[in-house]
Amino acid sequence: MASRLSRREFLQLGGLAAGGLALRPALSVPGNTPSEALGLVRVGTDEIRLYSEPSYSSDVVATRKKDQLLYYYDLLEADGPDFNPRWYQVDEGYAHTAYLQPVQTVLNEVRSNLREGRYLAEVTVPITQSFRDTATYGWTKLYRLYYRSTHWVTGIKEGPDGALWYEIEDELLYIKYYVLASHLRLIPDEEISPIAGSVEPAQKRVEVSIAEQRLWAYEGDEVVLDTKISTGIPYLVTSNGIPAATPMGAWTVFSKMPVRHMGNGAVTADPLAYELPGVPWVSYFHEWGVAFHGTYWHDNYGNEMSHGCVNMTPDEAKWMFRWLGPEHEQVEVQTVGHGTRVWVRAS
Repeated sequence: MASRLSRREFLQLGGLAAGGLALRPALSVPGNTPSEALGLVRVGTDEIRLYSEPSYSSDVVATRKKDQLLYYYDLLEADGPDFNPRWYQVDEGYAHTAYLQPVQTVLNEVRSNLREGRYLAEVTVPITQSFRDTATYGWTKLYRLYYRSTHWVTGIKEGPDGALWYEIEDELLYIKYYVLASHLRLIPDEEISPIAGSVEPAQKRVEVSIAEQRLWAYEGDEVVLDTKISTGIPYLVTSNGIPAATPMGAWTVFSKMPVRHMGNGAVTADPLAYELPGVPWVSYFHEWGVAFHGTYWHDNYGNEMSHGCVNMTPDEAKWMFRWLGPEHEQVEVQTVGHGTRVWVRAS
């Protein structure tokens, strides 16, 4: 059962992310200072291991939990899988990049004069805590939202802390909740306008290789995008009985959504629940709900990682979203139509 937060507790929870270092402090390597760090990463899974050397065969020296933020001081290639040999030097040792999301902290100017309707926005801090405002319990914790996730902003109000909070409408559950406004960047329309390309829409196509974990986007015979991706894990079956392997064959993009809440659809504040609100730049091409989309919970492209979808970096998924047909209407939650051809092959 939810419990009413005191104003002091609310200020502590809401303010944790104000500098971007939300929920857990970032740690630094002994002998180094944060000013010497190359960047910041967030643990995107339940737990990761730190090793004495950049190798899985070296000693485990520490662990870090989900949503821990770590400074890193080097990014190198060393012993590891061929598809992803990258390691970070972090506090106390080395961590493979697979479940570490590179993040930044950017605080945004707040727009208090929102027009009626909805705005597309993205999170620009590592983690931000959202809240529901209920008649019974007041402001209560809901989801943690993550860097580069996208959301529909439908309003603004003052929170118990005196700050301005954007109202978010969840497109799956049709509930509304609030996020500190400075943690969201309102995306201008021109940033997501369609990319026409140099050929007729019918001459565009996408090829996905399961064996190579790679994607190519074509305009006629010209490759306009060549990148690593992560497809479905072939030996898994999802909770609704659908195989997690990405279905092979010839398909067509038929639906696009700039924001999608994926998961079990639970209204919960549990950070370990299977809830992925704000999955960005989703382009569906198979009736099982298989899509290209941006991913904010891993950085292990080149390896099978998903429940069937084609995982991409947020930037590349955004480019694909703009380039693929059907053309997306700027403020529409969903655009449907006969779009770009997709071929998923084994080799």
